[in-house]
Amino acid sequence: MLRRVNWSTADAAERKAVLERPALSSDAVDVAREIVSTVRKQGETAVRAYAQQLDDWAPEAGFRVPETDLAAAAAELPGEDRDAIMAAAAAVRAFHAQQGYREYEVQTWPGVRARRRATPIDIAGLYVPAGTAPLVSTLIMLSVPARLAGVPRVALITPPRKGRGVEPIVLAAAWLLGVKEVYALGGAHGIAALGLGVAGLPRADRIFGPGNAYVAASKAFLAHSPDGAAVDLPAGPSEVMVIADDMADPELTAIDLLSQAEHDQLAQVVLAARSGRFVDEVEAAIEILLARLPRADTVCAALAHSRAVIVSGEAQAIEVANAYAPEHLIIQTGDPEGFALKVRHAGSIFLGPWTPEAAGDYAAGPSHVLPTAGAARAYGGVTVEMFQKTTTLVELNAEGVRAIAPVVERLAAWEGLDAHRLAMKLRRGKLQEMR
Repeated sequence: MLRRVNWSTADAAERKAVLERPALSSDAVDVAREIVSTVRKQGETAVRAYAQQLDDWAPEAGFRVPETDLAAAAAELPGEDRDAIMAAAAAVRAFHAQQGYREYEVQTWPGVRARRRATPIDIAGLYVPAGTAPLVSTLIMLSVPARLAGVPRVALITPPRKGRGVEPIVLAAAWLLGVKEVYALGGAHGIAALGLGVAGLPRADRIFGPGNAYVAASKAFLAHSPDGAAVDLPAGPSEVMVIADDMADPELTAIDLLSQAEHDQLAQVVLAARSGRFVDEVEAAIEILLARLPRADTVCAALAHSRAVIVSGEAQAIEVANAYAPEHLIIQTGDPEGFALKVRHAGSIFLGPWTPEAAGDYAAGPSHVLPTAGAARAYGGVTVEMFQKTTTLVELNAEGVRAIAPVVERLAAWEGLDAHRLAMKLRRGKLQEMR
């Protein structure tokens, strides 16, 4: 079921191939580029055409969902569901409340005052996937840090159900979390509309949220466009790596793999195990558990490009983990804490047998919007700081001019930038005249 590779005997090419993501071989980049380019040229006309074609939903009144619909959905929500949403949001808020840029001031020279201030972005665009399942959890993970950062305008886009509009549970959650601006629009065309500010949507300063390969590709394309919005991080099809020794529970290992495989046909799960016998036990558990899953077709498609890597010991397991740089890393070994300290690249790490990644997806506290496809080498997950930006302020008094001018003038002269040199020299001269 899981393609097996022995790390000890595999050559460099085999090692690279076994850890390659399935999304890299899709047509997502070309399709996203075409969609974003068409929306840029044709504006709302293109957005409406794609929305009708892909979602059978392009109402004449526009894509924004009336606030009355949000309030009505929240009113109809069962109390247990409301309590679950608010409890998860409270945990996310508690974790993220410690974040945010710190403002500070430093005297870098006598008479030179340099300080930093933090301000929120004006418009945060949130993308909440709902193509095959409405991810209310993603809305929690994005809206809570946005509010903590003080973002004045939060615009949410989420794919509608075919011909029926947005899932009521998403509308209800948005209302409860204070997100009143919701648009029934998804996919690459929704990202394009939000990133360019067309079809009645605002132009977001930055777009946040995970999505399928097409959403991830459209975000990346926009981020490299001069008129496009910035984005949070590369967050495409979900992935998990489980590191397990022979003492781990095969059934718990199996369900952790399956819980990621059910996200998306392009999701990937990787098991790094000490022995083929343990992999056999995990595969047997997968066969049994699979029969209980309503999304078995999606799971099987994901398992088709998932892997089992046989490692000789902890050192090789750490090497595999760092080479893969997983979005989620589950450690089921005798010393998970010690193992985690040696892992340099992972979006989020889950320690020990009682810590499923599912807890992190919903209510543990840290954001589940994490870097995928190896981007954990350079990125972390979504934080309050991502919804903020910093501005530096510098002020020189007379003492500062006298102190810093010789250095500035010297460096400017080396670089041949004479106006820079004179900007300091003239001030120094005027101060001398004032004496």
